[in-house]
Amino acid sequence: MSDADLELVRGTLDLILLKALAWAPMHGLGVVRWIEQTTDRQLVVEEGALYPALHRLEQKRLLAAEWGLTEQNRRAKYYRLTERGRDHLAAEVSRWSRYTAAVSRILAAEGGR
Repeated sequence: MSDADLELVRGTLDLILLKALAWAPMHGLGVVRWIEQTTDRQLVVEEGALYPALHRLEQKRLLAAEWGLTEQNRRAKYYRLTERGRDHLAAEVSRWSRYTAAVSRILAAEGGR
């Protein structure tokens, strides 16, 4: 498996989207670009997964959205993290950190016991 073949681990897309929007409001394409730049293009989020996830997070009131204009004067929906979303992100980052630390310990283990 090459680095270009990395796929999102199930359940991580919401966390990644919340983190992307923690910095500033963005439209969908801006979120995709941020993820690609941040991961040196090792993770790519397809539109078919992106927009349903953004809408799901909006329904959960973790994100709020409003229409605005892009840098090219095109109309786009801008998403921003709500206070509830910030709280959820903090909790998920803590949980994810504990999970990855535990998995790292397992992968680094030597021997069966």
